[in-house]
Amino acid sequence: MAVVAHTEEDVRLLARLMRAEAEGEGSLGMLMVGNVGVNRTRADCLDFRDIRTIRQMVFQSPGGFEATQKSYFYQGARQQDIDLARKVLRGGRYHPASNALWFFEPAGGCPTQWYNQPNTGRFKSHCFFSPLRSVCPSVY
Repeated sequence: MAVVAHTEEDVRLLARLMRAEAEGEGSLGMLMVGNVGVNRTRADCLDFRDIRTIRQMVFQSPGGFEATQKSYFYQGARQQDIDLARKVLRGGRYHPASNALWFFEPAGGCPTQWYNQPNTGRFKSHCFFSPLRSVCPSVY
């Protein structure tokens, strides 16, 4: 069962985002980016109060994903990327992104906080940040 409503177009859109943001991190890194996207769609807190669809999440501005401004994002989704997108849309969660709303690739180590939210860990070059349950219970 899906954790957020979506169309087949949304699946392909999320797959393209996951690939464009984290292809170099492998399948697990792409799944983690997918977690952040799904969490932003589910969140009713912080910068994500008005984000309710995959399309709104992908193209959120300001505060959206840098990849949407690169030509690589606009390539068609591959089947393997679509399969990964379906995993997160069905509720797959991958630590440290399980409840994360943000990630980024720092030049050095991960800061302890990002947007006043705690660091939940690093996977390869991306650091992930999750709100406290008391701040955003809808992502838990």
